[in-house]
Amino acid sequence: MRATSRRVDVSINTVTKLLVDVGTTCAEYQDKNLRDLRCKRIQCDEIWSFCYAKQENVAPEKAGVLGYGDVWTWTAIDADSKLVPSWLVGLRNADYAKAFVADLAARLAGRVQLTTDGLKLYVNAVEDALGSEIDYAILVKLYGATEGSGNERRDSAGECCGTTKGTVQGNADECHGSTSFGERQNLKTRMSMRRFARLTNGFSKKVENLEHALALHYMHYNFARIHKSLRVTPAMAAGVSDRVWSLAEIASLAS
Repeated sequence: MRATSRRVDVSINTVTKLLVDVGTTCAEYQDKNLRDLRCKRIQCDEIWSFCYAKQENVAPEKAGVLGYGDVWTWTAIDADSKLVPSWLVGLRNADYAKAFVADLAARLAGRVQLTTDGLKLYVNAVEDALGSEIDYAILVKLYGATEGSGNERRDSAGECCGTTKGTVQGNADECHGSTSFGERQNLKTRMSMRRFARLTNGFSKKVENLEHALALHYMHYNFARIHKSLRVTPAMAAGVSDRVWSLAEIASLAS
């Protein structure tokens, strides 16, 4: 944001106000229009970031308060259209898991196959929101030991050495039991926004600004960016939009 303010020679407060205005309208637009989606295969995952300070530097009185330390963004993606119909910024606990899955369920027009990772919080959340009206599978990745020592190990994941799949509910097709699209979309989010880099000084100071930035990011991803394999935007592939949006159209939502 400060780089933007320097480049266009305006106050940082002007850039912040634009982020808030456009982010709010993007969230409202997608909340209203991403409904009755005829998705068939949904993948869910979570992406980590932090606000205010790293978790180990948060004062004891702020521990466990959203906006201080670890922040998780719950995401869902349609494996066919690549649309992101639902996301939620929060903590990694049962309350946010239930709120996220409930929001996702409210956007679907029919029965879907859902695949998540092995996070146990999903099981009760899916049961509460969808009951028996879902084919639900879990995929767990198995990782080996991280190579290196000391700081070399800190931000490095071990090599994936296998996976296990299982059906939790319904008649899930384990051939389509995957979270790869969700993980790849989260990688794009991390690469597109400095706020999500693991080692950064561009992290969000307020969780509200993180929410606005994500709403703008997903608006561009869903409606304005042509997916290379689909040759259309995810919103067009899902039947939500009939055109490729321009950046000017997205910005005009706030006017």
